Amino acid sequence: MKLYTKTGDKGKTSLIGGKLFKHDLLIETLGAFDEVNSFTGMARAEMQCSELEQISQELLEIQHQLFDCGSDLAVLQSKNKVDLKVTSDMITWLEQRIDNWVEQAPPIKRFILPGGSKATAALHVCRTSTRRAERNLSRLQSETNSVPAELLAYTNRLSDYFFAVARAVNAIDSNPDIEYVRGSSVFSFSEDKNK
Repeated sequence: MKLYTKTGDKGKTSLIGGKLFKHDLLIETLGAFDEVNSFTGMARAEMQCSELEQISQELLEIQHQLFDCGSDLAVLQSKNKVDLKVTSDMITWLEQRIDNWVEQAPPIKRFILPGGSKATAALHVCRTSTRRAERNLSRLQSETNSVPAELLAYTNRLSDYFFAVARAVNAIDSNPDIEYVRGSSVFSFSEDKNK
């Protein structure tokens, strides 16, 4: 089997339901999710120490989930009823992981700059590329009203996950977050939750 097919040489690509120009918003959105997946693989490659093995395994699961996101997007223009792969269970799983990793990092008071270890910097790239995928999804939803609610929520939660994990990796590696020095305290956490 040849790797190249030449079917896209005139600027179109095939999806379930027909062909679209490669600059179509749906194709742009699929590409954004592909980029998030690639950056996630890069971040995973930076998880060298045993203390980060759990995060590495979670990132592998997220790579599979990102393929699920692409699968759901690829059938948006299909006329046939298709069972979608992104579910509320995936969102709940992300929320549980976020809550876990937030507990591993010190309380945050100011905005922080992306950075720290190579792994942390890679996770921030994952976070920002996920936000771009989310912006594409939002535009796609506003133009077509066809994006599943679970996919929108999953993507929103995923960027939060990358932020929480990036901070946790810095804490595990004993790298303090770099606070934005010209910013004031914007986050507040009360010891007494009832106040």
